[in-house]
Amino acid sequence: MTSQVVLETTLPGLPVRRGKVRDVYDLGQELLIVSTDRISAFDYILPNGIPDKGRVLTQISRFWFEQIDQEHHLITDDVSQMPIPAGVDVASLEGRTMLVRKTQVVPIECVARGYLAGSGWKEYRQTQSVCGVALPAGLVESSKLPSPIFTPATKAEEGHDENISFQRMSEIVGAEVAEELRAKTLAVYQTGAEFAATKGILIADTKFEWGRFEDRFILIDEAMTPDSSRFWPADHYEPGRSQSSFDKQFVRDWLESTDWDKNSPPPELPADVIQKTRSKYIDAFERLTGQSFAWK
Repeated sequence: MTSQVVLETTLPGLPVRRGKVRDVYDLGQELLIVSTDRISAFDYILPNGIPDKGRVLTQISRFWFEQIDQEHHLITDDVSQMPIPAGVDVASLEGRTMLVRKTQVVPIECVARGYLAGSGWKEYRQTQSVCGVALPAGLVESSKLPSPIFTPATKAEEGHDENISFQRMSEIVGAEVAEELRAKTLAVYQTGAEFAATKGILIADTKFEWGRFEDRFILIDEAMTPDSSRFWPADHYEPGRSQSSFDKQFVRDWLESTDWDKNSPPPELPADVIQKTRSKYIDAFERLTGQSFAWK
């Protein structure tokens, strides 16, 4: 198995759209989604990536697609069953590529929160609510919420997504669609959070994307990964402070320790930061799935 860093992919003859992490190739009725090893922080893509990060994200998503009772877009992650153009290094695509159904994407990030962290904690301190959802007084940073809440956000191609109220979401996509996606989001999150807790992982919050396929909404993009969620080790959880995590917070913390101004090209990550971050992603996969990561 190979663990070289894949920062960009090239599949000749196929239209491609490159996001912060994924390269998406349009096959007409289907898409090829390749999760690269790019990593972003503070709205910048960093100059060097994290080896196998894209594989971890893809394999965790595949695990959840199989685990949860929710229709999704994945057709296969077996590259031998995909229309890969001749001459492409197929080995570099293994484990990080999904053939998926093309859908009409709902232009809303559907966020479920079970704990008070990040922008939710910041908003709570100002209004005692998150995205218009009133919460009890006296909560502290990282408090577990009485029950999970749905806090939608607008999708941003660049920069931060913007938190919005459920009412605003209803105005954008229609009240019926908003109600359905809120119910679906909370149901999938609840299932995932309960399962992860049995593996020693607290999923503090997560964001989903949904797309209309034929006459129904299905889960698309990624599912409850360390990039789309806050994964906290349960044995280190302590309300009243920020938590250690399995995600790229380690990278953010290192960047904060430098003199980078966050308004210019970011510095390269040191080798030890890259290795420790890779280990955190792989640890999350192995704890969650109970499987050994194949690309070690």
